[in-house]
Amino acid sequence: MLDISRVTSKGQVTIPIEMRRKLGIRSGDKVVFIDEGNKIVIANAAMIALKETQNAFTGEAERLGLRNEQDVVDMVKEVRKEMWVERSGGNA
Repeated sequence: MLDISRVTSKGQVTIPIEMRRKLGIRSGDKVVFIDEGNKIVIANAAMIALKETQNAFTGEAERLGLRNEQDVVDMVKEVRKEMWVERSGGNA
């Protein structure tokens, strides 16, 4: 798909509606400009942040020994218990 927009004197560009829909961009959202050598890619900043977060957590479940949802529930309960003990001065 190819769409063309005009650059204003302030350097502003309107992102065509089909491109906004494809990227899930709504009024007030932020976009990121990615320099890929001979082209600039525009992306939904929230989606980039989500992907970076997902990448940062890759392998963490395995590292923590979390194999299923129950393991996650058990871990949350243990962390809450530890926080309660810490805040209450050691009274479980």
